[in-house]
Amino acid sequence: MNRVNEPSEKENFSDTPDTDHIEPVPETLTTDNKSEETDAPIAEAKGANGTSDNEPDQQVDDGSSRSVTVPEKLIDQVIGQEHAVEVIRKAATQRRHVMMIGTPGTGKSMLAKAMAELLPKEEMQDILAYPNSDDQNEPIIRTVKSGRGKEIVSAHKAEAKKKIQFRNTLIMILMIGIIGYAFITYQWLMGIIAAAFIFMALRYATPREEQMVPKLIVTNDKTATAPFVDATGSHAGALLGDVRHDPFQSGGLETPAHDRVEAGAIHRAHKGVLFVDEINTLGLPSQQSLLTAMQEGEFAITGQSERSSGAMVRTEPVPCDFVMVAAGNLDAVEGMHPALRSRIRGNGYEIYMEDTMPDTPENREKFIRFIAQEIKNDGMIPHFDRSAIDEVIHEAKRRSNRKGYLTLKLRDMGGLIRVAGDLARQEGAELTTRRHVLEAKKTARSIEDQISGQMIRRTREYELAVVEGTEIGRVNGLAVMGSDAGSVLPIMAAITPAQGDGGNIIATGLLKEIAQESIKNVGAILKRFTGKDIRNIDIHIQFIGTYQGVEGDSASITVATAAISALESIPVRQDIAMTGSLSVRGDVLPVGGVTYKIEAAARAGIRKVLIPKANLGDVLIEDEFISSIEIIPVEKIDEVLKIALVPDNRELFLDKLKTIAWSTTSSILGTEIPATRTVV
Repeated sequence: MNRVNEPSEKENFSDTPDTDHIEPVPETLTTDNKSEETDAPIAEAKGANGTSDNEPDQQVDDGSSRSVTVPEKLIDQVIGQEHAVEVIRKAATQRRHVMMIGTPGTGKSMLAKAMAELLPKEEMQDILAYPNSDDQNEPIIRTVKSGRGKEIVSAHKAEAKKKIQFRNTLIMILMIGIIGYAFITYQWLMGIIAAAFIFMALRYATPREEQMVPKLIVTNDKTATAPFVDATGSHAGALLGDVRHDPFQSGGLETPAHDRVEAGAIHRAHKGVLFVDEINTLGLPSQQSLLTAMQEGEFAITGQSERSSGAMVRTEPVPCDFVMVAAGNLDAVEGMHPALRSRIRGNGYEIYMEDTMPDTPENREKFIRFIAQEIKNDGMIPHFDRSAIDEVIHEAKRRSNRKGYLTLKLRDMGGLIRVAGDLARQEGAELTTRRHVLEAKKTARSIEDQISGQMIRRTREYELAVVEGTEIGRVNGLAVMGSDAGSVLPIMAAITPAQGDGGNIIATGLLKEIAQESIKNVGAILKRFTGKDIRNIDIHIQFIGTYQGVEGDSASITVATAAISALESIPVRQDIAMTGSLSVRGDVLPVGGVTYKIEAAARAGIRKVLIPKANLGDVLIEDEFISSIEIIPVEKIDEVLKIALVPDNRELFLDKLKTIAWSTTSSILGTEIPATRTVV
């Protein structure tokens, strides 16, 4: 069980925990009760309305995923995005554009495909390019009913074949006649020359019939619903259409212009959905052309390369009446052409995707359905039994990093499901069990988690991570890499005589903007809580091993503790690690990734972890770490100092801290405040 201690004035800092202060562990911190915690809601969720109105009520008869009915429509398979689903339904009915912004793996592309299924039934069209006898560099564009395009091309090819056969027959008759005449008159040379001349004239001087056959550039004959075209990462030619280069442009060897026309994604999405993920990766010229196509509903095809002969060709406007679905992360908004975003907002909707959903019985039932969907889509892995389902839901809770929520980063969860299924199939098991899921979690670790593990091993090997004893100015902080990999982040502080103006806090370790701002807050804490004049000194803060840089403010309490330890020459316990943001008033504020940070501390051999009290409900560590780590929630910086600093010199400093803090407040407010009051 996790031991959660509330710090008190009488806390004993010996190696043996003070059992008088051990409190009952909340359910969210207890993995021993995990099965009870997950079984009850899932049992209650049986028969919950987790499907669309068109689907029968689902009943998980044996508790496994094989009894779950998977909806046929994609829109009914989306879970946790109720607002997005509602907007997509409206947008499909009215043919509105949509922009979806959110974390990768939350279902943006799935919603775009679902929108194509929901679009009103319209008559699909084929698009053909015809040769233009007046201007060969401006092919003629025609649209016909879906399926008619191939018939027209086939008819033209058949007609051309007949003409070619007639021409070849005529050439053969003339050749035989000329050669026969030359044979009778003994004029062999003249006969051969005449035959060659007539052959060349009929073969090359007259237009070739195959050049007059139209080209089918867009076909929808096999499309049951509106077309869905994914143009993510497309270059200009693939997105807007192109005209191929012709190396032979004379002598009867050239390829006609209309036969070199290639439709772009915007044309193939005619009457359907054009999906562009990471919209900001498109160049601004492409975004401007995309805006023009959206406004006009048609866009001429021309060669995209100035060095290509196709640059001289420009077709008549080609229909491209599509519904635009743009997607991306938050940075996609900054990289978008302002006019393109304005067009979407003016004639459509913007959606921010949820990345978590409440942990309710109904949502757990939906998550079971998601597991069944992934198994069905994969088609090769066995179904999950009840224990495996419970473990997957438990992992979804862990990855949400929020108390009472499940993650909606379903692409990552789908990867875990497939790896667990692969392990079960490798063993020839009929069902995937909890053991397979636990093994999959070890096998399918993220790159960041693997790097974190290597870093922990190397720091212990080279004794960079100190997990016992005491040191002045050194504190074990905690960090998170990616979204699911914790690491131990040692931070050191040293005091030096001032250089220049003095009173500076100098931090090294590739700190980024938010981390640098948090260091400034620590400066305010030092001035308020130490009462020392730091104008004649500089405080140096070093983040150890941060080769990839530091972002965020979750190391604030670590930096403050290290700096105060160095200023007051009070040792810090090295068997303690900590994480938490810090306000200028000394409040410990919540941070992210506490579960993974605690597990990283346990792997490194640390025995106690200080976390913000507000994050207590977010902790859901694995069974293997429960007995090896003690979790202590804190609310104020003085609580952190009371626990982390060595008792011998700590009490004098804490008594001084009370006097300094309130005398400072008194001088600022101009009133007398008793110095014996506790800082809160």
